Amino acid sequence: MLGSLNRGGTETLLLDVFRNAGKKKLDAIGLFRKSGVLESDFRESGLVMIKVTPGKWPMGYILRIRKLLLKNNVTIAHAQQPIDALYAWIACIRTKTKIIQTLHGYDFSENKSGNLILRFIIRRTDTNIYVSDTQRQYYQEKYHLNPDKQKVVYNGIAFDKLDGLDTLSTTKSITSDTNKSTLRNELQLHFNTLLIGAVGNFNNVRDQLTTCRFLKLLNDQKIDFHFVFVGKRIERESLLYDDCLNYCSENGLYGKVTFLGSRNDVPEILQQLDAFIYSTNHDTFGIALVEAMAVGIPVFVNDWGVMLEITENGKYATLYKTKDEDDLLQQFMLFLQNKQVYQDKARQASLFVRERYSIEKHIEVLKEVYSKLIFKD
Repeated sequence: MLGSLNRGGTETLLLDVFRNAGKKKLDAIGLFRKSGVLESDFRESGLVMIKVTPGKWPMGYILRIRKLLLKNNVTIAHAQQPIDALYAWIACIRTKTKIIQTLHGYDFSENKSGNLILRFIIRRTDTNIYVSDTQRQYYQEKYHLNPDKQKVVYNGIAFDKLDGLDTLSTTKSITSDTNKSTLRNELQLHFNTLLIGAVGNFNNVRDQLTTCRFLKLLNDQKIDFHFVFVGKRIERESLLYDDCLNYCSENGLYGKVTFLGSRNDVPEILQQLDAFIYSTNHDTFGIALVEAMAVGIPVFVNDWGVMLEITENGKYATLYKTKDEDDLLQQFMLFLQNKQVYQDKARQASLFVRERYSIEKHIEVLKEVYSKLIFKD
């Protein structure tokens, strides 16, 4: 059960799940409330997609949901938002249908009504799924939840879309001279210029301003670099984007930093970077980070708990102190002095994340959660 089908981390994950459901024998249908730019992709995924619009009367919507769930003999209603979990819980009263919700974020930015819904439904679902153990611990401790009903299912990534292959290959040469020149040509960069970047929309989950402060320090070191921010400006949080743009303009970074906005060619961009820089405030997983690791480029990320978990405490990425651009600069200068060491580490990281965070692994673990819930009675 989804809200809209616009482009986002949750929607991208679910689209990859739907596309791989057939070969992993996952029997599912998709219910969504609003259309979006990914609707045609979802409809072409191979699974049935049904749009059910709430309208003015919530109970009318809930009754339509109930009818659909019963008609399709649904054993598990898996909501991707607390509001959908609430709808499903009401719709399935006096049925045997189990309710699962995946919590993709934290409750930091929820409004009052959103928090009320979350507090109510999180104790009434049959299972809550979290995308990292760090996130699970936060919710379990804050809401005093039954640990037996809290499960971790790491996000999964379809790595074939990064490689441009139909099947995953970890032995493939990920970058090529031809690919390497594409973004440089677009930006009119010299082939010796260090090309670095980050991926992620400008919202309160991420901390792009720390990255901007680091870029000023890097520029002060007279390093020949160009940095690209891939990610859109969110209107309701527009100051986060505008502050970064103004900081770069006011600190002599014009011509050294490009804000590319939302792009459809993120895999190709990642393959062309010499390094990837990520700053987070409170990510629950970090799909963009894992994709960069999978491509096999050196990755730098701050020591937020989830990032420690994903990178095995820095074994597979370079960590720097959160909101400390001086520490990031120090770590990055070491990379410039020992590129081969960092590239070897990046190759090991690629093998690691492709095994641990693949979409196939995600679906396998998801099916295990489903099976245990269905058969525990």
